[in-house]
Amino acid sequence: METGAVAHGILRAMRVALMTAGSRGDVAPYTGLGHGLARAGHEVTLVTHARFAPLAAAAGLGFHALPVDPRAEMATERGRALQRSATGVGKLAQVVELARDAVARMTDDLLRAAEKADVLLLSSSLAALGHTIGVGLSLPSRGVHLQPLAPTGAFAPPVIAAGSWGATANRLAGRAVTAAVDGIFADASRTVRTRLGLPPLGSRAARRARERACWPVHHGFSPLVVPRPADWRPGLTVDGYWWPYDPPGTELPPRVRDFLAAGPPPVFVGMGSATLPQPERLTATFVRALRAAGTRGIVQRGWTGLEAEGDDVLTVDELPHAVLFPHLAAVVHHAGAGTTAAALRAGVPAVPVPVQFDAGFWAARLTALGVSPGPVPLRRLTASALTDALVRATTDPSYRTRARALAARLREEDGVGSVVAAVNRLAGG
Repeated sequence: METGAVAHGILRAMRVALMTAGSRGDVAPYTGLGHGLARAGHEVTLVTHARFAPLAAAAGLGFHALPVDPRAEMATERGRALQRSATGVGKLAQVVELARDAVARMTDDLLRAAEKADVLLLSSSLAALGHTIGVGLSLPSRGVHLQPLAPTGAFAPPVIAAGSWGATANRLAGRAVTAAVDGIFADASRTVRTRLGLPPLGSRAARRARERACWPVHHGFSPLVVPRPADWRPGLTVDGYWWPYDPPGTELPPRVRDFLAAGPPPVFVGMGSATLPQPERLTATFVRALRAAGTRGIVQRGWTGLEAEGDDVLTVDELPHAVLFPHLAAVVHHAGAGTTAAALRAGVPAVPVPVQFDAGFWAARLTALGVSPGPVPLRRLTASALTDALVRATTDPSYRTRARALAARLREEDGVGSVVAAVNRLAGG
């Protein structure tokens, strides 16, 4: 790892625009990545929604706000309809339409942020448009993705399926999903190309050009969790996790510390940034399962608004997973990429309750790794089913043993270092 090279005068400092959009899980890992780049001497600006400005400030990063509020978007009629719809291809089509409108509103600010940068690091939610901006401004760019989205025969597209349909079907479906994603950026990319004096080029043609050029994409998850598919093109790397940044000395609130000290390790229950209907009914199901399994619980409100009361259950708002999770007996979560990673890092068993998109994929990975007794999908969630999974996760020691062993190996990886090294090479050029 080349951290510190800039500070010693070997390389010039780069102005890095780290661009992402989405929920908290789509933003938090980039605070750790950005902090690592800043420690290496680069000037890092996190470019994302205004509600996440405190995350950037805590990590010592600059910030450029995008005008869309993802939580407000999910509270609209279209957002609520999306939450009610089925999973898979139908839901993906609705997301494409919602995202197309959001991208159009963010384009001007993405351009303004890029004009102040020397290099663009682009999450998958903005990669296609960000790459076009980079070409138009003659800026180098790299992808920094949190999910394995490139087509492969190894598994079906994670955003619509959890397993494999066979190598040929997996690749065909993967290409179909990438074509749908291309549609999100078609109008905005056309506008950007006109404004920056680039010749016309369709979104699919632009993607093919990136692939032919082996445009580099780093992936912020561990190869121990998802090995790099053998049929991926050159330029796609699996680097290791980028953990959200927590300032040194970060502690839990006193009421949480007191609850932890008052009894055996509790189970965490959280649906993250998912906005789900009937939060009271959902909370009641979770609490019945916790009590039937004989465990105490910490329930996170999240964007759904879960709320529980009782001596054996505590309701909390956002808490640093890296500080809380090691104290738990298990984690019940929505199987988003970020919370999945946090549970793995803590070395505790998981009971995923996959909600949508890539959640089924990550839930299947947890099961295959032997750190979970298996998912309880939201559409089949009952107190009885969750109780059975909790009993297995908290009483069968093999799940915790495997989780701890995997966590120890994850601690040996340096996903941030790979990206820092790549930016340093650009700085040295």
